[in-house]
Amino acid sequence: MRETLAAAGRRLTPRTRTQTAALVGGVAAFVLVVVGGVLFPGTILGVVLSTLVEEPTAESALRLAVPITLAGLGGIFAEKSGVINIGLEGLLIISAFVAVWMTDVTGNLVAGFGLGVVASTLLALLFAVVCIEFRADQIIAGLAVWLIALGLAPFMSQVIYGGPNTESVGTVPTLTELFGFLPTAGTLPQRLAAPTVGIGPVDFLLGVLASVVTRPPLYLVDVLLDASLSVYLMFLMVAVSWGLLYRTSFGRWVRASGENPKALDTAGVNVSRVRYQAVLLSGVLAGMGGAALALSIGQFTGNGPTMVNGKGFIAIVTYLFGNYNPVGAFLSSLLFAGLDAMQVGLQTAGTGIPSSLVRVIPFVMVIVVLALVGRTRIPEAAGDYYDSGEDR
Repeated sequence: MRETLAAAGRRLTPRTRTQTAALVGGVAAFVLVVVGGVLFPGTILGVVLSTLVEEPTAESALRLAVPITLAGLGGIFAEKSGVINIGLEGLLIISAFVAVWMTDVTGNLVAGFGLGVVASTLLALLFAVVCIEFRADQIIAGLAVWLIALGLAPFMSQVIYGGPNTESVGTVPTLTELFGFLPTAGTLPQRLAAPTVGIGPVDFLLGVLASVVTRPPLYLVDVLLDASLSVYLMFLMVAVSWGLLYRTSFGRWVRASGENPKALDTAGVNVSRVRYQAVLLSGVLAGMGGAALALSIGQFTGNGPTMVNGKGFIAIVTYLFGNYNPVGAFLSSLLFAGLDAMQVGLQTAGTGIPSSLVRVIPFVMVIVVLALVGRTRIPEAAGDYYDSGEDR
């Protein structure tokens, strides 16, 4: 027994110990917030707990997860094919601006959304040509895409609207707004009524049981009823991306292009063509995310880092944390979006903590997650140029 424990201890590298300690610390902090919030509701822990479980926080988390998730899905396809696309932030920015601008011009949300996706795809095509055709450094090219969009979108807004912010346009409707026969959010009961037997302690236990069993589903339905169609688009794209990546020939080609492009070339598949398609697909998905972000509030704001505000870079962390799995990237996006929504809620709740400190919560979590993703293995040929047989 002692020898087994000693062997297990030797297998724990310093990095593994750090990851384990960080994970244990995170779980302990969560337990502290829950227990402390329940026992001492008037303290900061109570405010944090109440903010965490409020419906507006969940609704905001779903809305904020849309651009992060969709951009992360795009990053998965690009990087799995062997092209590292860190220009996701730029794709989100340009699609967000064009979506609002074209919605304003055409008066049609669908047209604005679609043209925002087209703008992102064209910028992704430029990135693909530079990296695949001209063999440019993918990291530098990705940064260039971000900087181009960061300067171009506010400049165009300045020219067209006289300032870095656009005019307000319509927003993407919720499920209830689209289908009027559905109940509206907030009309559902807090919980279903519990049966009573006339015995005080038993009735109390039945009431607690009814609250535990029926409240979470009703809470979830209430949140989903108040979600925009963009949220349902996100759910759909996660499922489609998973199926495309793991259940189709194209998905196998994408994975082979990033792991062993020579074998793919030997099998008669053009590696460059696969990589072009994967990068263009990343532009489409990121474009959906940027358009959904802007049309969820009906305006593009170009001040500072713009309304995108680092979501493209967080998307990169989500798919690394999710180990290049669309479902894992989606769950990671929910984590970061939830933290972002919670910090907004904490600022309005008046905890006494400086708002500048509260705002950094999601980014501190990024650092923690980066320390925990030691097992993530990037594709073998990611970032490498491959000279296919047809190019020689």
